[in-house]
Amino acid sequence: MANTTLTNIATELTEVAAKLRDCTVKVKSGSLGIGSGVIWQSDGLIITNAHVATSNRATVELADGRVFDAVRTQFDPQQDLAALKIVATNLTTAIIGNSETLRVGELVLAVGNPFADSGAVTTGIIYANNPRAVMADLQLYPGNSGGPLADCLGRVVGINTMIINGLAVAVPSSTVERFLQRNSRPQLGVTLQPVLLSRRSLGLLVLSILPGSAAETAGVQIGDVLIGVSGRLFTSMNNLSKYLHDSKGSVPLQLLRGGQQFVIYVEQEAGEQGAGSKGRGSRSEV
Repeated sequence: MANTTLTNIATELTEVAAKLRDCTVKVKSGSLGIGSGVIWQSDGLIITNAHVATSNRATVELADGRVFDAVRTQFDPQQDLAALKIVATNLTTAIIGNSETLRVGELVLAVGNPFADSGAVTTGIIYANNPRAVMADLQLYPGNSGGPLADCLGRVVGINTMIINGLAVAVPSSTVERFLQRNSRPQLGVTLQPVLLSRRSLGLLVLSILPGSAAETAGVQIGDVLIGVSGRLFTSMNNLSKYLHDSKGSVPLQLLRGGQQFVIYVEQEAGEQGAGSKGRGSRSEV
């Protein structure tokens, strides 16, 4: 009977691990090595660590081998979280668990890409749990960062981030959810850089455009300089987000293109507002 029970447990854990591997991705950003990420939503939203997604763009490889270009849409280095967006649909998503209900001694699994190995799995137990971090007695390696920490039922309860005194540390899933909710607001889907037009006027140079975004649909082009919304010109970097937040429906966006001023109408989307390269003040994603 005991052997049968152990066999059943082993089979169930193998199945749980397989499902977790399906929603775990490889992330390559900047000049660093390969990290991991978790497919949070089927429309291409991926959660990883801020120290993995170090630049505004990244490459994401799914478990089935497909490779996508990704744009960083949210960034919080203090909590070591970043959100990436790829153009894909019907992806296999993680089942999100409640990190606040974890108990010390619970069995957990970590999935990631240490040393570029795909979907490596390690197991251990919860060592400690608090609102700021989930700590587990299991082994992580370089490349595990950004991957899922899951309970024995396969529910993701954290994003692995570092090792402290031999213990794995993960950002709690509840923190990830607050990170996403806090930054949820209308977005255009562009990366911008401020340019000074005059003493009182600021322009926002379009550096990149997320495929399928509201900006692309409206006809915004790389190299355009956004100058205002609904007749209100920009005087600071924060004006665009504020004006979009105050507007509804089809929004008249004023821009300069080839020395001429245009007005195009943008249908706003609900999405993530990124912080860009936080701390440098040079770029942002909206």
